[in-house]
Amino acid sequence: MSGGETSGEKKGWFARLKAGVSRTSNALSENLTGILTKRKLDEETLDELEEVLLKADLGFAMADRIRERLSKSRHDKSLSEDDVRAVLADEVAGVLAPVAQPLELSEGAKPHVILVVGVNGTGKTTTIGKLAYQFARNGKSVMLAAGDTFRAAAVDQLKIWGGRVGAEVIAKSVGTDPAGVAFEALERAKATDTGVLLIDTAGRLHNKGDLMAELAKIVRVLKKLDETAPHTVLLVLDATTGQNALNQVETFREIAGVTNLVVTKLDGTARGGIVVAIAEKFGLPINAIGVGEGIEDFEPFDANEFAAAIAGAGHQNDAAA
Repeated sequence: MSGGETSGEKKGWFARLKAGVSRTSNALSENLTGILTKRKLDEETLDELEEVLLKADLGFAMADRIRERLSKSRHDKSLSEDDVRAVLADEVAGVLAPVAQPLELSEGAKPHVILVVGVNGTGKTTTIGKLAYQFARNGKSVMLAAGDTFRAAAVDQLKIWGGRVGAEVIAKSVGTDPAGVAFEALERAKATDTGVLLIDTAGRLHNKGDLMAELAKIVRVLKKLDETAPHTVLLVLDATTGQNALNQVETFREIAGVTNLVVTKLDGTARGGIVVAIAEKFGLPINAIGVGEGIEDFEPFDANEFAAAIAGAGHQNDAAA
């Protein structure tokens, strides 16, 4: 989704990523320091390590694997923070590597329709703007559809993003049927030979039945014009929500048939370990992560970088494997 970057740019991005998951990595560091003053890898120390990993939202499977791996080399040895970090980074990277995939556009699909879903407040509209910028920068023509017709602010925000990236925005008045907006947008995108159509949607989970019906209707009308659409159903997750993010993935997979994920708000308050738990449980491709509101605060998801940042290690090229 993005062009080539210099070594300096990558190191700058990694520094921002580390800052973005600092809540998790700092908590791990503080707790590891306290636990490892005991030095010996006895059962009590391993119990405490496992509890620290669980509190970091890494999930039971990950915590159990790390405990098992460390205990195998125990034999009354001492344990350093660097030892634990190396194992943590390696295990996390192993889980994330299969899901760290770019968002690929379907050959022959014009437009490639991306239905963007998620709870209100997760950053859906901002993510759409950033994706539109990435696609436009790579030479793709882009159109945006303001399908969250229940919030005037969402429509206005999408129009602003459209202006920034030079993308046409299909928008109607507040309260308009979202499916009608999606249908008109796809008609327009086909007529103008547009490469990518990004459709915003509402995310009112407190009324799950209505939301399910609404999204099902959007998909149904899109298929009247293109039976293969939507080609991607992209769920935007707010990394500050912790364990609730697992419930969001489960719910939106049921409602909308989610195919891909983007993780937002890695801004220092994020509970970054939840990304690992989500990858382990669902195995859905994670295409990108966002660390701020700026148009370029968005990068393809890199398993090694994220693992090193969570573990508090150095840059991926410098971190111990």
